[in-house]
Amino acid sequence: MVAEWETSAPQEETSASFDDEGANLMAEMLEEYLSYQHLERDKIVSGTVVHITPNDIIVDVGAKCEGIVPTRDLERLSPEDRAAICEGDEILVYVVKTEDDNDNILLSISRAQRMQDWREAKQLFETQGIVESRVVSYNKGGVIVHIGNLRGFVPGSQLDSSHVATQNTDKSRDDERWADMLGTSLQLKVIEVDQSRNRLILSERAAMRDWRKSQRENLLQELEEGEVRPGRVTNLADFGAFIDIGGVDGLVHLSELSWKRVSHPREVVKVGQKVQVYVLGVDRERQRVALSLKKLQPDPWDNIEERYQEGQLVEAVITRLTKWGAFASIVGDEAIEGLIHISELDEGQIVHPRDVIQPEQIITLRVISVDGDRHRLALSLKQVAQGEYLDQDWQAMMETQQSQPESPLSAALADASPARNGLGGDGV
Repeated sequence: MVAEWETSAPQEETSASFDDEGANLMAEMLEEYLSYQHLERDKIVSGTVVHITPNDIIVDVGAKCEGIVPTRDLERLSPEDRAAICEGDEILVYVVKTEDDNDNILLSISRAQRMQDWREAKQLFETQGIVESRVVSYNKGGVIVHIGNLRGFVPGSQLDSSHVATQNTDKSRDDERWADMLGTSLQLKVIEVDQSRNRLILSERAAMRDWRKSQRENLLQELEEGEVRPGRVTNLADFGAFIDIGGVDGLVHLSELSWKRVSHPREVVKVGQKVQVYVLGVDRERQRVALSLKKLQPDPWDNIEERYQEGQLVEAVITRLTKWGAFASIVGDEAIEGLIHISELDEGQIVHPRDVIQPEQIITLRVISVDGDRHRLALSLKQVAQGEYLDQDWQAMMETQQSQPESPLSAALADASPARNGLGGDGV
């Protein structure tokens, strides 16, 4: 009996040992099973790329088996995105199916990217953040941009005024009006996002309005009179041109566009044109900036006394009439505009200058006063034929006839010559 008991004891120990090992194995299997990620369809999860083939990508998503990104999904990726994926990379994937017909987990990288892009678009909409994107296409209603992998639409009404003003109106079809904007980089704000309708609307106007507002105060504080700044023409009005100098629209008054007389800003600049401007003044309280193009051009009055002297005859075109006289610009030197006082128009009494001359009329006048420092030139019509200048006129006529035999000035000089006044050919 003792022997039997001694032989049976090891068997009980062996059985107990086996039970313990089995329990441990089951516990390990249960722990491993519980550690598997329970995937849900239409969710984004993180995974590790374990293998790349020409047809698909195998991704470990922590489930009971690895997931597959098929060829048709990879073809939706850009060549750059596809080439950037390497074995060992951590990537986000979208769960298309937790189990297909072959018991595989079907994943999508392109859908994960789009889902992420929709989330970012919604965040941009909520925070009213600004995003930069290039124009990739267009139609008659506006332009198309990419926000990540999403296609966004910017209606023509939401484009900045500079693009609207410079749209290609020469195109034969309406759907080509925005063709010149292809490749243009735009600052944009999301104004509507609807993932269910695949609708993403953006606005350049809103983005530029906010950007200008943030830039305006800083620029107004640092801007100083006498500075030269680059700018772009944004709008034209009868009284001048508005120039964007980096967030602030300054005004170039009509009189500051050119040394020549200008009737409308379009004679000098056009919307969208890039220019250099001189800062004339800054009114920080009223947030106004006065600019000048004329200040950056040579002053034609600097050497006026060298070009014109008292008693000289000149050709001029009447530019405007006032009740006390008329203004005339010198032909060939249009930046110089002189005044003909009403008393210098005719010997008799005149009610209004229009009784003697008309705008755009080209006449010969005599210089009676030159003041370069004050930018003033006094002219006279009635003194053109006065005798005290005959010798001077005769000499000028001889020089003018040699260079311009048929000019109006030659004819006027001939009318005032000694021969026409009953004197001999030698002026005696």
